[in-house]
Amino acid sequence: MRSLNRMMLIGHLAADPDVRKSESDVSVTTFPVATNRDWKTSDGTKKEAVDYHKVVAFRGLADVCSNHLVKGTPVFLEGRLQNNNYEGKDGKKYFYTEIVLDNLNILSYRKKGGSVEVDVKEVKESPKK
Repeated sequence: MRSLNRMMLIGHLAADPDVRKSESDVSVTTFPVATNRDWKTSDGTKKEAVDYHKVVAFRGLADVCSNHLVKGTPVFLEGRLQNNNYEGKDGKKYFYTEIVLDNLNILSYRKKGGSVEVDVKEVKESPKK
């Protein structure tokens, strides 16, 4: 049986993207995306919560993210979940999950300076060579 590892989110950037180069000179951009959820308790009280998701983009898609995304930008993204770990300064092993970005739709393009254009931009990661 084949397996499937696919994530789709619609949310807003919770912070400006962080841009860097990997040791092998590959562009890497990371940013958090916030999604909202709400529900009612058994007594009818409305509750709300925000979940934050770590997203990472590589190569050309990383460059697009760093050039066009800012805190608050609404996005629709697709990718896959990837689990990673690292050793902290305290010697303990820490685990985290991130979404490796494959496709990005910018739902409302916000220029630096505040004005908003209603424009949908779709970007897909090009195949690795």
